[in-house]
Amino acid sequence: MRTYALTVFDKTGDLLLDESFTAESDEKAKQVGQSRLNEAGLSERTHRCVSPEAKLVLFHR
Repeated sequence: MRTYALTVFDKTGDLLLDESFTAESDEKAKQVGQSRLNEAGLSERTHRCVSPEAKLVLFHR
């Protein structure tokens, strides 16, 4: 399992969500990240999910 970081910001740059989770692959991490964003009602906010190597897995501006 690999650890991914999910962060969400508002328009002023304030941090709304900063959490990590584990997933088996980048594709699974993308699914988990999108699910977490939907649950929190933050999918339309600026967000990113990065892999342990800092590769962008999920991004929205």
